[in-house]
Amino acid sequence: MSSLLIRNARITTLDPRCPQADALAVVDGRIAAVGTEAQVRAGLDVGTVIDAGGRRVVPGLNDSHTHLIRGGLNYNLELRWDGLRSLSDAMAMLKAQVDNTPAPQWVRVVGGFTAEQFVEKRLPTLAELNAIAPDTPVFLLHLYDRALLNGAALRACGYDRNTPDPPGGQIARDSLGNPTGLLLAKPNALILYATLAKGPRLPMEYQANSTRHFMHELNRLGITSVIDAGGGFQNYPEDYQVIEQLHRDGELTVRIAYNLFTQNKGKEKQDFQHWSEIVAPRQGDDLLRHNGAGEMLVFSAADFELFNEPRPELPPGMEPELEEVVRLLVEKRWPFRIHATYDESIDRILDVYEQVNREIPFDGLHWFIDHAETITPRNIDRIRALGGGLAIQHRMAYQGEAFVQRYGSEAARHTPPVRRMLQAGVPVGAGTDATRVASYNPWVALSWLVTGRTVGGLALYGEENLLEREEALRLWTQGSAWFSGDEAHKGTLGVGQLADFCVLSSDFFAVDDAAIADITSLLTVVGGRVVYGEGDFAPLAPVLPPAMPDWSPVNRFGGYHVGGAATGLTAHAHAHGAGGCRTHGAHGHAAAHAVPTDAPNAFWGALGCSCFAF
Repeated sequence: MSSLLIRNARITTLDPRCPQADALAVVDGRIAAVGTEAQVRAGLDVGTVIDAGGRRVVPGLNDSHTHLIRGGLNYNLELRWDGLRSLSDAMAMLKAQVDNTPAPQWVRVVGGFTAEQFVEKRLPTLAELNAIAPDTPVFLLHLYDRALLNGAALRACGYDRNTPDPPGGQIARDSLGNPTGLLLAKPNALILYATLAKGPRLPMEYQANSTRHFMHELNRLGITSVIDAGGGFQNYPEDYQVIEQLHRDGELTVRIAYNLFTQNKGKEKQDFQHWSEIVAPRQGDDLLRHNGAGEMLVFSAADFELFNEPRPELPPGMEPELEEVVRLLVEKRWPFRIHATYDESIDRILDVYEQVNREIPFDGLHWFIDHAETITPRNIDRIRALGGGLAIQHRMAYQGEAFVQRYGSEAARHTPPVRRMLQAGVPVGAGTDATRVASYNPWVALSWLVTGRTVGGLALYGEENLLEREEALRLWTQGSAWFSGDEAHKGTLGVGQLADFCVLSSDFFAVDDAAIADITSLLTVVGGRVVYGEGDFAPLAPVLPPAMPDWSPVNRFGGYHVGGAATGLTAHAHAHGAGGCRTHGAHGHAAAHAVPTDAPNAFWGALGCSCFAF
């Protein structure tokens, strides 16, 4: 596609030289002209013309903190409750997926929802899970606070009365000491993620398909770029092979700048030293590029935003551990980010940063703090003085009720203090922290920024901490671009910028507040290439192969449930037994075989025949 013309549009460029337009042209992946159709056509050898039908066009959205790479590897295995308004619908979906999932696979609902979004205002009970799925393992992750496992999942994990509680976690037990199926983070979520990691994994070919489906889902919501924050159990370079292969094959539909997250407590400096020898800052291109260190720099500096538990105190030995890692990163000129929820943690972290800066100046190096829900004006000013930024996410939209219950409604009015951050002149980028806590849907985040309400409807903020719609959109475009060093060529629809944009299903600047979260993209373009199309625009988009394996929840239920109603419930159950593998034929063979479960590296795998992972 040498050139592309979008006409008959209401274009919000976010470029002060031409804030509004009705046409734009793309040449060689960048914006070549913006203005009236006559202005844009002048001198243009038009290739493809797309009539936007008078719809709103905005720059592509950029999630400054998400976990696309890890989430993509598992997306096809997960049943999403994101956006649902009814627990009864959620349970009907769960039952349908249990009936369609072959042994020994699990059914997983992994984040993106909260009990407060349901009209019932509760989670399912363990008895309800066991009634729906007596034999199929079910794992349900709720925020950072708990996981619900049915009896089959407990058996698959090997949890019994002799299983000890891990540090920072609790296995709830009955009067005889047997696990009930409730796992609690108190306050460390490691028990939740370590349990999830026990489930079967997809082979690499299927992980690639899964990642493509996840990117397609993000494109459906108007996302064209992300900054990936690594994540627990996301090892480099092993778990990055799929995304790198998709890049080589030209199948990335989201631009990704990725940070590296240490996995080795006590050996964090060794990790970053090793990585600094094999990858350079900003190594890559505009589609896939290294972005530095974090969000975990040292384990001792991590605080967990579990608002239904007391604030954790960072250990007294945190400072020297963090200092040696930050000193290394600054010497290597690696950008870095760090997870910090509470002002008390941020205060101590900034003490370390200021000490290192006095000896080795940061001197324009991009660094930032993620989350910062309870940061004070004093520490915002310290971040500005050191040249740092603040990446905020809509976690309060999912955990606001828990915060209010513990700290009170007055404390919640500026949690996080977004308006104060902007007034201080600190770079601010918006994101989601998807997929294991909040949903990946950017429009939920935009709704939260504009209305100050949780997904359960609780009003958190006063007018002084709400954003105008254009301000909120800027945080999701121009604002986030700074966090990957892309502020010069991404985030607006000005001439010379990367041609990333979307045509919206509804006008963000005109719909009622309550409808913001239901906006999607009808046409998403990355670098002048159509990556997603719906309705009249569908013929312009590439065809995506079905989700693999064939019993994947994605094939029936999709992802985020726009409008709150469950999708796919009226679909006919898919007969997975009709599928096959070269060794056994039909997939319904498992019950007829004595399956060895003690050879995790053998063909059969730890939980049964490896063909079921396909």
